[in-house]
Amino acid sequence: MKIAILSINKDIFSTKRLVAACIQLNHEPHVIDYRHCYISMQKRMLSLHYEKEPLDNFDAVIPRIGATYTFFGSAVVRQFEMMGVFTVNPSQAIVRSRDKLRSHQILVGAGIDMPSTGFARSPGEVERVVKSVGGYPVILKLIEGTHGSGVVLVENKRQAKSTLDAFYSLKKHILIQEFIHEAKGSDIRAFVVENKVVGAMIRQAADDEFRSNLHRGGNAMAIKLSKEEKLIAVKSTQALGLNIAGVDMIRSSRGTLILEVNSTPGIEGIERATNIDIAKNIIQFIEKYAKTTKKRDKIGA
Repeated sequence: MKIAILSINKDIFSTKRLVAACIQLNHEPHVIDYRHCYISMQKRMLSLHYEKEPLDNFDAVIPRIGATYTFFGSAVVRQFEMMGVFTVNPSQAIVRSRDKLRSHQILVGAGIDMPSTGFARSPGEVERVVKSVGGYPVILKLIEGTHGSGVVLVENKRQAKSTLDAFYSLKKHILIQEFIHEAKGSDIRAFVVENKVVGAMIRQAADDEFRSNLHRGGNAMAIKLSKEEKLIAVKSTQALGLNIAGVDMIRSSRGTLILEVNSTPGIEGIERATNIDIAKNIIQFIEKYAKTTKKRDKIGA
């Protein structure tokens, strides 16, 4: 199969691993910097080009869309979809997962337990939201942040006001979320491929950090999830319409809670912690579904 890997850098670990897995399984990988694509829409014809070359005859697409480029990247994925190409994660699901407010609303609506979370635009309403999530300390999260960026722990009203004033001055939207004391700086990343957890790791924050992201200096080790944790990871992925996801969870005194669902999860940390070939699992998922997609999409168009 001819597989497009949408990535801004062919040397990123996750991209290189996906290329290697394609070759290992006798497929033809093409790394495409989607920022340099252009979309063409004419009467009865949709096309996509990359640096003047037409992107046609692809069997599948693996979107590795960075948060900064969600709007354009998802448009490129959508164009592939409209051209009848199988995409590992649908464009609309990517957009859903990137908006933390929208994804929280969807997940809670699906009956999935999460830390108590609130959203307000008016500074006058912030204290009411803080009270509703259990009081200080609280976590402030940028709706569009990734890898722990735009996530701040505030201990009191004064800190909250100064932090929110700074974010609001930049016209940023903020979620206010309950701080789970008993987690002690740790969380869990479950990697889901086609309704199955194929690997999981527990991440521990560095001594001077509350965020456990590996990008923030945290460390990780493999972990065995309970049956209930596997079910909630899969259910969260399905609720957002994703096929492949990194589901972040936290163990609390009232059970395991979902933090967020990542539609472009990194492969490096999970593979090194678990010694599981995650990239191969992704390509095998493509093998299972890509061959019949073009025919099915044309019938349903």
